[in-house]
Amino acid sequence: MRPNGGRPPFDPGPISEGERRQRAARLKERIYLTFAALAVVVTLASGGHSTAGQAAVSLLVTVLGTLLAVFSADVIAHIVVHGNLSAAELREAIRSSFGALGAVVLPFVFLGLAGLGVWTVETALNASAIALLAALVIIGWIAVRRIPLTWYQRLIALGVEALLGVAVIVLKLIAH
Repeated sequence: MRPNGGRPPFDPGPISEGERRQRAARLKERIYLTFAALAVVVTLASGGHSTAGQAAVSLLVTVLGTLLAVFSADVIAHIVVHGNLSAAELREAIRSSFGALGAVVLPFVFLGLAGLGVWTVETALNASAIALLAALVIIGWIAVRRIPLTWYQRLIALGVEALLGVAVIVLKLIAH
């Protein structure tokens, strides 16, 4: 018998409703940010007219704009629903929104490599699109891993998220 009552080692057991909401908020922010970054990276890749620095600035503006929009929407929605916002709730909103930055680090690393001449900008942007698509699948896996689903239901959920990411890429390529 396992020491934690028979649960798999990655399963800490039941979690509170508040913790579920916090996890959902963090996942939501990462998904929003990753899709926004993916759209920008694909747009930049299809344009072919930017330097690594210009691409990084475009991506940074999009990432920060998205984070600020989502953060302000979350704070305003919370105040409308609850009538107030405590310091702890504000800290959690900041942590949820700005914690999503980790989901889009690789594109900046890749563009840094292009800026140093290690890669071309095109290679960096293509690698970024692949990394962001992979990030969407990983974020999806994190979301469904503790939900009581069969393996094929999880596979369908992850496949749908990957398909949506590919759809963003295809739509951007069609538009350009």
